[in-house]
Amino acid sequence: MITGPQIRGARAMIGMSIEDLAAHAGLSVETVAALEKGDWAGETRAMIDVRNTLEAHGIVFIASGNQDEGGPGIRLRARSSSDDGIRPENLNAANDD
Repeated sequence: MITGPQIRGARAMIGMSIEDLAAHAGLSVETVAALEKGDWAGETRAMIDVRNTLEAHGIVFIASGNQDEGGPGIRLRARSSSDDGIRPENLNAANDD
């Protein structure tokens, strides 16, 4: 399972509000807030929905003991070669947002 701090960090990493996460996961804001606080007893389905939603938005959850001894964490999925963003020479006011 994932932790509340991982959920909060994942939302921050992708710029998603708690309201957006709740809407995308089909949950109430109160349920997502409870999961972020670590109160997920009996909410296994909700935790799975939150995890699936965040993973669909590019988050990779790292379990405790993976990669190094740093404990559980998150990272962004590596971009595919077809999604390299805008090249510097193509930056202009028209694509500035």
